[in-house]
Amino acid sequence: MTSITPTASRPVVAIAGATGHLGRHVASAFLSPPFRDHFSEIIILSRQDSSLSLVPEVNGKYTTRKYDEDNLVDALRDVQVLVNTVGPSGHSFKEKLVQALPHTKVQVYFPSEFGVDHYVHDFSHLEWDQKKKHFALAQRLPNVKTCRIFCGLFLEDSIGPWFGFDTKNGKYESVGSRHTPISFTSLDDVGKTVASLAALPKEKIPEIVHVGGDTRSFAETAEIMQAAGAGPIQVTEISLQNYKEEATATTSWDPAKYLRFLMGEGKINHTTDGLGSENELVNPDGLWTWTSLVDLAAESNGRPWKEFAWPSEQ
Repeated sequence: MTSITPTASRPVVAIAGATGHLGRHVASAFLSPPFRDHFSEIIILSRQDSSLSLVPEVNGKYTTRKYDEDNLVDALRDVQVLVNTVGPSGHSFKEKLVQALPHTKVQVYFPSEFGVDHYVHDFSHLEWDQKKKHFALAQRLPNVKTCRIFCGLFLEDSIGPWFGFDTKNGKYESVGSRHTPISFTSLDDVGKTVASLAALPKEKIPEIVHVGGDTRSFAETAEIMQAAGAGPIQVTEISLQNYKEEATATTSWDPAKYLRFLMGEGKINHTTDGLGSENELVNPDGLWTWTSLVDLAAESNGRPWKEFAWPSEQ
């Protein structure tokens, strides 16, 4: 693999949802070396009046455009690559965004995925069902390549009690085997993954990409956190089948319980032994260093989210 080289014709890229939790990291990646020189213009789309101060040292390298449901075509004027990082509350808006694309010059579209690959699931979930509907709309777009990126779990947001990692009390509860691999990717690395793919020629961008910044089991995570100063961690297991049956008995918008049994099923394993991995494609020759659970452990002394108030299980 060789390092990414600028294409002869540098595209204009627009990032929707750049004020959001993930969008800020995606925008920062596009605006940082080695990616920013691959694009002739980087446009930050915002529904807010305030502009962003994403990366102070490159201010002036991007344009901010305010957009809403009524000016989408104009907001995407001269854009060839569109990255959608609009959050889960914006499904109606995202649908209108896709419907506007045939009236624009957009050639490559990255829909708002960036989590687990819900296309391999055998159950219904309200949020992921909406994403499937959105992708179905995007597939109908003429002459637009759609690239779905699946990054597993966000590293910074995942080692907490909502996923069975009670770091405050030193108790980890795995749904299913404690040795099942789980892929985590930091928010910064998700941003770099998107920027790296967007810098490729259209014909070289895959339609589906799996990456994982670090892949570890519950047992391995406990060992890493203990080595960083967490103290003793008790790792227990509960029945995968029983937990899944209870979690899927009713439909929900909240993904936390679903993600817990998906970990146990091995469906958040973004390696060559799992759902696949395009780590080498997006990060050729180690263009950057993936953030790992060891890094997270060092930053938190082995106890991420230890101060977070979490209700006791009933």
